[in-house]
Amino acid sequence: MTARADAPVVFGITGASGAPYAVRLLRALNETATPTRLIVSSYGWRLMAEESGIDGVEQLRAATGDWSRVELYDSLDRGATPASGSAPSRGMVVCPCSMGSLASIAAGTSRNLVERAADVTLKERRPLILVPRETPLSLIHLENMTRLTRAGATILPAAPGFYSRPETIDELVDFVVARILDHLGVEHRIGRRWRSGEAAG
Repeated sequence: MTARADAPVVFGITGASGAPYAVRLLRALNETATPTRLIVSSYGWRLMAEESGIDGVEQLRAATGDWSRVELYDSLDRGATPASGSAPSRGMVVCPCSMGSLASIAAGTSRNLVERAADVTLKERRPLILVPRETPLSLIHLENMTRLTRAGATILPAAPGFYSRPETIDELVDFVVARILDHLGVEHRIGRRWRSGEAAG
């Protein structure tokens, strides 16, 4: 089921390492005035506290700009709006995506709202972008990713490129966030795009 370009993006944050990606992505969605349905797992909150010093909702608001288009949902409420296929969305991203969450989405077990919303995204044939950061990957991880790819998901590892000669961690984070936004169909001005023959600055 397709949705209007102004429909909300569903954004799940789970407990895999990679909090800076999540924080930057939410800020980018706010900067582009993209309506966002935000779901943060308990381990997602712990992750942001440990890796980004963000301890709770108010600090996340302060770090990510205008929340007038953000709706925050309890990750344990599997009856909330993102759990229903009748609720329009332009797609979903889980960033970062833990291997436990990825495995549950691959199995369709829907233990919490992040996983249920991802299940709904797949069944409605909407874009689902999963951003794992784990390394190395076991055969189990790879098989789960293959299963999800066959089901229609996009596996977008948090693997920044270096052809633009990044000089800061922020530039590395921006590279990944820009790719996520591209796959969600959100227009943005983050980072530099590759142009054949163009020398890096």
